[in-house]
Amino acid sequence: MTLSTIQVVTSVTALSVAIWLYLIFFRGGFWRADQRLGQRTNNDDAWPDIAVIIPARDEAPVIGQTVSALLAQDYPGRFAVLLVDDASSDGTAQIARTAPGAEQRLTVISGSPPPKCWTGKLWALATGVERAAELLPDAGYILFSDADIEHHPATLRDLVTKAETERLDLVSLMALLACRTKWERLLVPAFVYFFQKLYPFAWVNDPANSTAAAAGGCTLVRRDALARAGGIAAISDALIDDCALARLIKRQGMIWLGLSETTRSIRGHDGLGDIWAMVARTAFFQLRYSGILLVASMAGMLVIYIAPPLALAGGLVMGSGPLAGLGLAACLLMAAAYGPTLGLYGQPRAASAMLPVAALFYMAMTFDSALRHWRGRGGQWKGRFHSQ
Repeated sequence: MTLSTIQVVTSVTALSVAIWLYLIFFRGGFWRADQRLGQRTNNDDAWPDIAVIIPARDEAPVIGQTVSALLAQDYPGRFAVLLVDDASSDGTAQIARTAPGAEQRLTVISGSPPPKCWTGKLWALATGVERAAELLPDAGYILFSDADIEHHPATLRDLVTKAETERLDLVSLMALLACRTKWERLLVPAFVYFFQKLYPFAWVNDPANSTAAAAGGCTLVRRDALARAGGIAAISDALIDDCALARLIKRQGMIWLGLSETTRSIRGHDGLGDIWAMVARTAFFQLRYSGILLVASMAGMLVIYIAPPLALAGGLVMGSGPLAGLGLAACLLMAAAYGPTLGLYGQPRAASAMLPVAALFYMAMTFDSALRHWRGRGGQWKGRFHSQ
């Protein structure tokens, strides 16, 4: 390697260090993973009615556990669970009906095919909202839950208490994702980390900051706030529906997003393919279908995550102290930033050494997402496609 090449690599690594310093000190403290709901006390004896809506399409392996957990909520007020069965072919609705307490609090709705310009999930949510108006006309809140989320028994109570005491129009929890297999241990904490970096939760929770995001697996929204914002129809074609809903609500009110240690996803990932499909479905949409943003994001990932370990190794091999020192500094900053999210998922801090590897996989998934879109196969999910 020539002297000029070493100087260029050293400059790139110095840029990586500068970016890491910015991320740690000026990006809303996203890496701390400290936005948690906690246990709260509502001194008000009046608990509003809640309609819980679950969109489900071929969810037989998980729906029984999800519905059972919701029906077993210790919420003091009145609530009902509405399952919108989106043309399932695996007996999803029948399994849900067998859950304890289903006869008293569960309503199964047979969904219809989504109209043009609607995603299947959002059409199912809109169907549930419409039916909820008939079953619980006085409901103050709607909880949108994914079909694979096992809610802690106090989830409804804690979400409503948070919303009522802080006058929030939307409260959302990012459920603890499955992290058991080797691919999940490599990619799931990284997914949560990247999401927090993209949408720093402290910024989301700051009324003065325009950043808005939510986690679709568990989102409580005031019914009147949703109606004022135009309802689900206002985001009918959104592929990343949870963040679209958060932006919609934050335009007129306050929202809150946090991490959960007790409400969890029970959907495992059968190998790399499942995680790949999940990310590739929405990654290019996140970049607004822009080739320029795709190239910029790839370059940024290389500088932030790949350059540091390469610089450290190259500096040691070539005896370049400045290059090795900068590479080591960037690697240490990376490890410090990733540590809290690893801790949330019970992973050792040493696993931070694998973040560059995870970043390479996410770069590949993002590029594949772009290829799928360009081929007219974007947004694939359970037999449906969503391309613009």
